[in-house]
Amino acid sequence: MSALSLLPARRPVPGVFVALTLTLAIGWLVVLLDGGQLFNQSTTVSLLHVAAGLGLVAVGQTLVILGGSLDLSVAYVISLSTLVAAETMNGSDGALLPAIGLALAVSAGVGLLNGLLVTKLRVNAFIATLGVGLLLKGYLDNGYDGPAGTTAPTLVQSLGYQRIGPVPLSFLLLVAVTAAAWFALSKTRFGHHLVAVGGDPEVARLSGVRNDRILVTAHVLCSMCAGLAGIYLASRLGSGAPRVGTEGLYDLESIAAVVIGGTALAGGRGGVIGTVGGVLLLASIDAIFNQLEVDAFFKQVIRGAIIIAAVAVYARRAMRKAAA
Repeated sequence: MSALSLLPARRPVPGVFVALTLTLAIGWLVVLLDGGQLFNQSTTVSLLHVAAGLGLVAVGQTLVILGGSLDLSVAYVISLSTLVAAETMNGSDGALLPAIGLALAVSAGVGLLNGLLVTKLRVNAFIATLGVGLLLKGYLDNGYDGPAGTTAPTLVQSLGYQRIGPVPLSFLLLVAVTAAAWFALSKTRFGHHLVAVGGDPEVARLSGVRNDRILVTAHVLCSMCAGLAGIYLASRLGSGAPRVGTEGLYDLESIAAVVIGGTALAGGRGGVIGTVGGVLLLASIDAIFNQLEVDAFFKQVIRGAIIIAAVAVYARRAMRKAAA
């Protein structure tokens, strides 16, 4: 085993959790002055549901970005997986497990295609995944005018709406997926090699890392996380939705959460814990603005400002480290 494979995955920047704490504190005060209440059960449940859907996608996005790649097809994979799952279930609990398996398999196939385009044909990840996303968009637009299929009642009742206290079962699923991703990045050869490939592909290759295999695996896992998010959304909606991924802006939102969480867009630095912090920050901003009934346009302006500020802070920090 090379010395490179023994390198630990970089820990995420904890600043996102400071920002999250400040955001919740200021938001609570502003909502209170406006006559509302931020930390009630309904708001908390809604916030965690939003975080669960976006978080599942963002964890997968973290993996490909850590490897120096990107995935812009996740929004369409989400939409496709809702349809595959709901149409396969067709309202039957007996088809629940086959439907979940098929949705994840289709998602993995899309990830495999993305990975092969990036590694074997050497297509830029931005172009490759955008192109695959547009292919899926064409299929969805041509094949579906609206919702299709029916989600199994058991899935709707459990993953869609069941909770333990104020914590939805879907958020516990996000915690489990995050823990698995953290373990893979921190404790396995795959994780160490993925960080190495993102940091310097040539050095990683000379050290014996199979760059192509690592990146293809990361893309497959990313698409499977998007597929899992699609299954969750199907449980919430009760059917498949051909535009739920794009209308939710899950492609850009997931990248934003990753960047806010401290993962470098160039790869090689970051982690899934910071990404979850970024997801919770974005979900908290949504919850606060919803309580204040803020205009949707202004919400997007604030989101954009936060992302720019986060990237600027991390860029300056990287420059200081390089100069030291």
